[in-house]
Amino acid sequence: SSHEHKLNFKKSKEVCLSYIQDAMLQKQWKRAAEFLTFYIESLEKDFSTQYVGPSEMIWRIGTEILCHHSHSSVKEFNSFTEQMKTLGVKRYLKVCLEHAFHLLCNGLIDEAYQNLSLAESWRFGEQTAIQDKEMKLIQAYRGLLDYYSWSKQKAILLEHGQDGFEDLSVEQEMHSCFRKAAVNLKEIIKIPGVWDLFVKCYVDLLEFYGDHNEACQVLNEYAYNSKFPANPNAHVYLYQFLKRHGESKKSLISALKILHDIVPSHELMIDFNTMLQKSKKRKKRRLGLEVIFAALDYAGWKENVKAWSCLARQVKQIVISEKHLDWIKQEWNSRKDWWPAFHFSRYLAKRNWQENESLSYEKAVVAGILLGKDCKYFKYVSHQGCKAQVKRFRTLKKFVNKHNPVYLRISG
Repeated sequence: SSHEHKLNFKKSKEVCLSYIQDAMLQKQWKRAAEFLTFYIESLEKDFSTQYVGPSEMIWRIGTEILCHHSHSSVKEFNSFTEQMKTLGVKRYLKVCLEHAFHLLCNGLIDEAYQNLSLAESWRFGEQTAIQDKEMKLIQAYRGLLDYYSWSKQKAILLEHGQDGFEDLSVEQEMHSCFRKAAVNLKEIIKIPGVWDLFVKCYVDLLEFYGDHNEACQVLNEYAYNSKFPANPNAHVYLYQFLKRHGESKKSLISALKILHDIVPSHELMIDFNTMLQKSKKRKKRRLGLEVIFAALDYAGWKENVKAWSCLARQVKQIVISEKHLDWIKQEWNSRKDWWPAFHFSRYLAKRNWQENESLSYEKAVVAGILLGKDCKYFKYVSHQGCKAQVKRFRTLKKFVNKHNPVYLRISG
């Protein structure tokens, strides 16, 4: 019966799709391609009255197969993509964008630019307004390629600048690329979202032409506009810009404070701690201790000599002055149950000593103050250091023994 035929046909399509999925998961691209061909042929023979719109599925699966198939070529990919563009206007711009990405991955920059330019001129009634976001992306990536061309022209001018190189055509081309790139990049970063690459390129353009106020405004908007998603990189870019232009430490600290709140394990926390330690304000020095303790909570920092050096220096200063021991105590209370095993085991003491003497020294300073002279890490490292007749380890041992009562006060 007709009903039975429809059920069987539907079932066979589902089975075919499951075979395609299985082949793709196992990276059997040739097998997946064969099943996809069968799937497309079966759709062409579908005489059911029920509408089926599988074009996006074919596009997604076909693209993935062609990107990985050993016998695939750019020519075949281009041919497939052009067919996919005609299957549905709703996905036209998305397909164009993906096509451009593929061309860029294969080093075909001019072809990608041409593809984006053609897509930008595309119009299809109401669909043009509906796909406004996709169109803005098309324009933005074209702007990115204009920036790339501008960078190449700039490099030529800078390379020959000292030799009296004067080529108006190069300079004119460079300024033309700047204008086209700036217009499109400026537009895309107005839309709330994560636009890291676009923002960096736009700021680079502005800085080169000396428009520092506009660049600073763009970065502040990107970092602090509440409509944009929380983005650590936005604060990194702002900090780097402020540092390049010699802005006040207050501005630098403000940028890094928010970065610390979002990503306490960021590599810039060393810079943040250093600035805070140099401050005359007690509140900022207290924050500096919190920052470096928080960074060392993460496994990626376990063998960071600079971080341990920062912490060792600050806890030594506090111990010697015997002021603000409560700062150390507050930080240590939440960590004393797990830091000893995480950072100060005998196994780590042996490994650190063998691999990095400076790291083992800085950690031993901290271990001796936080856990006292009987700490396994401190005992092993100080013994090895004294045995090797390294003067600073003898000094370290005397220091920890002398200030052992501080450990008792910290440990409560």
